[in-house]
Amino acid sequence: MKESRGSRRQRNAPTISDVARHAGVSPMTVSRVINAESNVRAETRRRVQEAIATLHYAPSAAARTLAGGEEFRLGVLHTNSSLFYFSEFLVGCLDQGSRQNCTMVIEKCEEGTELAAIEHLLRGRVDGVLLPPPLGDSATALEALRARDVPVVAVSTGRAPEWALSVSIDDRKAAYEMTRHLGALGHRRIGFITGAANQTASAERLAGYRDALADMALAADEELVAEGWFTYRSGLDAAEQLLELAEAPSAVFAANDDMAAATVAIAHRRGLDVPGDLTVVGFDDSALATTIWPELTTIRQPVSAMARTAVDLLAREIRARKTSDAGLDHPHLLADYQLVRRQSDAAPRRRPNAAPRRVQAGAV
Repeated sequence: MKESRGSRRQRNAPTISDVARHAGVSPMTVSRVINAESNVRAETRRRVQEAIATLHYAPSAAARTLAGGEEFRLGVLHTNSSLFYFSEFLVGCLDQGSRQNCTMVIEKCEEGTELAAIEHLLRGRVDGVLLPPPLGDSATALEALRARDVPVVAVSTGRAPEWALSVSIDDRKAAYEMTRHLGALGHRRIGFITGAANQTASAERLAGYRDALADMALAADEELVAEGWFTYRSGLDAAEQLLELAEAPSAVFAANDDMAAATVAIAHRRGLDVPGDLTVVGFDDSALATTIWPELTTIRQPVSAMARTAVDLLAREIRARKTSDAGLDHPHLLADYQLVRRQSDAAPRRRPNAAPRRVQAGAV
């Protein structure tokens, strides 16, 4: 009997034993990692997760059931204006959800409709909720979920309440590092475009920028700070404002890549070379950072990885609550970031003062 193509694919798919051999652990340890059990060392968990990613192993629902993995429904409540950010976040959620035997339920809401959106999610019997920015900073959403005793993970927030889980990077430190990088290139007038006022990440990035200026003994000139809202449109307006200054900045640090891309567009419209005449840097390392020219120097915020961590945290919290009254011991996690240099930054162009022109006697 001829073997079907689907059967051959299934037969050749990596197994839990393949993952165990690749990671140098037992199949039982792989099972514990898949089911987010807490009795696995961090280094062992990392090796197993790397083996799963390398081999493209996807545990079947049947395998997870045999391993004791219960299926959960996790809600993602979002109102993010950045398509690039939310796309990356959703990819991470769906990827980790498949590994954790979790069904992801996506619910969009507008400002002021958080309560109705949460009620809709809860009617769908979700076991926990993820709040990507800006909802991780929403006191309305957080308190509503707390009142209903629903496990929640706030993502990219600088003020997660103690009772909630959270995943973020150190936005202040990252912005500080980027500003110091611009100073090391020789820039002394560094403009900054803020993010949305309703997100703590915005305030943290602005604080990091100001910290770096102070440490470099550079004046904190408030006219060099322009308001943005993490949108491309707001970046256009903010860049115009900065470049209209009598003494325009030689570098602009935008609080996300959308606004940095808008700044590059305004610079080109004005006939400025980037980075020859103006250095422009961003934040997030979204897909946009490498789809414009020049490609952006930026802070890489591992959005997909943070989403995977958030799903993992939430699944482990739900399982912990089912087996005991206590939740996780370490609910607030900091992810690593990276300053990525590309083509949009350079030392400021030095223009020597024009010397008086000497005209020889008898010259016309």
